[in-house]
Amino acid sequence: MSTEKNAENDPADGTGEGITLTRVLDAPPERVFRAWTTPAQFAAWYGGDAEAPLDRVTMDVRPGGRWSLVLVVPDHGEMPFHGVYREVGAPGRLVLTLKDGGAPEDVEGEIVTVTFADLGGGRTEMAFHQGGGNLTAGQYENARGGWEIFFDTLATVLAKG
Repeated sequence: MSTEKNAENDPADGTGEGITLTRVLDAPPERVFRAWTTPAQFAAWYGGDAEAPLDRVTMDVRPGGRWSLVLVVPDHGEMPFHGVYREVGAPGRLVLTLKDGGAPEDVEGEIVTVTFADLGGGRTEMAFHQGGGNLTAGQYENARGGWEIFFDTLATVLAKG
């Protein structure tokens, strides 16, 4: 089971831009954190129905470490994503940068902050924020839709154990 709350331009996040999503997932924080930081688990949900070949996923999960993933999307080809881990606080917090293949090299990219709060009973509240001001309002809305699909897939993967 997964529940969701949306907030755009939440003044509490300090950025005034980006997207914020919150999900309650049926898995303890340690499992949700591993789903974000283990290549096979990340590849299983990132991209929704798109294929993320495991041999195209790299993760050096430490502050300053790099990550990358290539999605293979039918009718669109390959979509590379990459970034750098800024904070790794297992199992409660993860901060990383996110860029797609079309982002300029001199731009850090979007900042993704994810927190994992233990709700007890094997449930976790996952609070997600993507911001940085590198996208237009329309691009943030598209990103929101993509993350919602990704998180639906994450909930399904976690439910399978």
